[in-house]
Amino acid sequence: MAGIFVVAYFSMDTKKNMIEDQLKGRDISDERVLDAMQNIDRELFIPDEYKAEAYRDGPLPIGRGQTISQPYIVAYMAQVLKPGPEDKVLEVGSGCGYNAAVLSQLCHEVYSVEIVEWLAGFARENLKSAGIENVKVRYGDGYEGWEEKGPFDRIMLTATAPHIPEALKNQLKVGGKILGPVSNAFEKLMILEKVGEDEFKKHNLIPVRFVPMTGKARESR
Repeated sequence: MAGIFVVAYFSMDTKKNMIEDQLKGRDISDERVLDAMQNIDRELFIPDEYKAEAYRDGPLPIGRGQTISQPYIVAYMAQVLKPGPEDKVLEVGSGCGYNAAVLSQLCHEVYSVEIVEWLAGFARENLKSAGIENVKVRYGDGYEGWEEKGPFDRIMLTATAPHIPEALKNQLKVGGKILGPVSNAFEKLMILEKVGEDEFKKHNLIPVRFVPMTGKARESR
């Protein structure tokens, strides 16, 4: 009896697919953001066992229950925050360093705070491997920001907070913007624009799901 052979075909997402389908095919039109996503190799920021899926349209595990964000979300947040070439950006939540690497292509310098010690080290290693030199990563509680490096032109949170911390508002320049996921009745991206020393304009954006902030953020719930 003749054997039956089944040939399976697998489609692998590539960086080109990511740019054309996942980003341009949706609503990512900022050429600077598209160039940044093209310039940064996502596979450099994930464990070896997931590198074949580096450009998949979704988050991926990076170890110990942590994930790297979906490419579309990284691009969307960068497009909304719109950092300028001379801007100084604070990132709260370094993760594996991928988001900071993308931001590094859009601004002058990025200061990133990570509350999980091994992740801070992982991010530093990944950024070094990627040749990124304008990102500084610190192990600490990003709820308090990075006061000695402020004020900042832009601030991005990559973990969900119950509200935007006052310390971050205080470290933002007038005319600057804070973007991050906030959860009260439901989780959504929110952007605050600082229009005066103590005056902000708020805009709610898309529903999202991020890991929750820990440390002092939990105490403020």
